[in-house]
Amino acid sequence: MDRTQHWNQRYETGSTPWDSGLPSDELRRVIEEANIQPCRVLELGCGTGTNAVLLAQLGFKVTAVDLSPLAIELATQKASQAGVEVTFICGDVCSIEKPSDPFPLVFDRGCFHCIRRDVGVDAILETLERVTAAGSRLIVFTGNANEKREHGPPGLFEEDIRTDLGRLFEINQLRPFHFEDAGGVQGPLGWSCLATRR
Repeated sequence: MDRTQHWNQRYETGSTPWDSGLPSDELRRVIEEANIQPCRVLELGCGTGTNAVLLAQLGFKVTAVDLSPLAIELATQKASQAGVEVTFICGDVCSIEKPSDPFPLVFDRGCFHCIRRDVGVDAILETLERVTAAGSRLIVFTGNANEKREHGPPGLFEEDIRTDLGRLFEINQLRPFHFEDAGGVQGPLGWSCLATRR
């Protein structure tokens, strides 16, 4: 089974524990604390579009990409119901073409650690290099290896993030946080990273 079939099947069967349906409180916090003003933003691995919709509601011009056709279909419906405009693209984040204008902001909730595990860190870094330019900001939420769990996102240690993203970005902030699970239940421990492209 290829990666597209795998992720689409997860959405078909509802085996999507990461899809809480709740806009990320941590995303709001990072944007507010860093005083990131509305701009063009690319979301990698947008799933059913919850945070793409949030970003659009906050005034950002959002392009959002996911591998799963079903996720993109659900995301499109969600944006329509919320009355916001988001450009959704069904495709592999590793194959995103270089945009005519780099994105000032890229957001990734849970895509980085999956690509890193399944394809390799070079693939996701090459994408980030293509879609950004010096001064572009990056917000990444990944799994945190300091919490031992049978299930949950792939875990990274602090040095993994600093080493991997440090090849392209200056790390401005790296702190632990908890993902939100459905119903507002505290989810797995994660890392919240804000970085600026050198």
